[in-house]
Amino acid sequence: MKGALAFEIGGARTEVVFGAPSEPPDFLRVFDKTTHGYFGSDVERWVAIPAGEKAKCWASVEAVLARAASLGLGRDDAIVGVGGGVVCDVASFAASLYMRGCGLALVPTTLLAMVDASLGGKTGIDFMSYKNLVGTFYPATRVYIDVTFLKTLPEREYHSGLAEVIKTAIIGDAELFALLERSPAGVLAREPGIVHELIRRSLAVKGRIVQEDPREAGVRALLNLGHTFGHALESVTGFSGWTHGEAVAWGIGKSLELGERLGQTEAGFARRVQSLLARYAFRRAAGVGYNELEPAFQKDKKKRGGRVRFVIPRGLCDVVLSEVPARELAEVLGSEGMKRED
Repeated sequence: MKGALAFEIGGARTEVVFGAPSEPPDFLRVFDKTTHGYFGSDVERWVAIPAGEKAKCWASVEAVLARAASLGLGRDDAIVGVGGGVVCDVASFAASLYMRGCGLALVPTTLLAMVDASLGGKTGIDFMSYKNLVGTFYPATRVYIDVTFLKTLPEREYHSGLAEVIKTAIIGDAELFALLERSPAGVLAREPGIVHELIRRSLAVKGRIVQEDPREAGVRALLNLGHTFGHALESVTGFSGWTHGEAVAWGIGKSLELGERLGQTEAGFARRVQSLLARYAFRRAAGVGYNELEPAFQKDKKKRGGRVRFVIPRGLCDVVLSEVPARELAEVLGSEGMKRED
């Protein structure tokens, strides 16, 4: 399906093109061990990093930078990330550093990367066991959305991407939320028309927000609904056992519980979202509590003045950023051995 979207992010233009990718004249493709197979022996100017979250590290960035240097890429040439969220993050981070910033294009191959990681300019790697602790803001010039990649995407990875779609719908698109409610069979069957609409609507919401706040000084932080909980869960479980989307979906559920406890979230709306998460079979129990998660919360990028802030959904298309006392947080997560609040 063809089409295009365009956004001005931090003074730079990002074009989102629906269709097969094309390349700039001089470029370096970045794959992981899975996506490299899509291109077979035709690939010459490439570097492959390991697959999975553990590849979001300095070693992967160094491998991209070394390959760019060995090819003699200049500042006006481009690094092209072809893969899921990890590849998009690593390729983007490397492009932001190479010669203080070279060209960047992204070809996301997972639903999660299509609706989230490929747009907005956030780059990053995990560091000292904490999620996205090191990174930059560096938007891609062009993002290619080719939904044919999703035909062979493993079920769990597709499911992971749906969590980001649900998150985006809660934040800013009631019609998208309604589509998820009324058409779960079509969504799960990956019907092309429905998938295209999920992606287009998700990108429109995110693009609108990041245009307004490219460096997360204000409203962009709302895109982290479910992520403070989710990133902490990923960190304490060693980035294994949970996909990013599964952790975010769990985090959305905890954000609803927290919002109800604080008197900010409408009970009927909370039930509606929890029902939707259950319909898509997201896990509700994590097996970890406040004590395990609290150190990771302290590394969250939304922390201000030493206090951790959480995105609370009050209603559909009505989310806020709130400072949450440790005692309330511990009650939602399990308070055994709770640390004393300063």
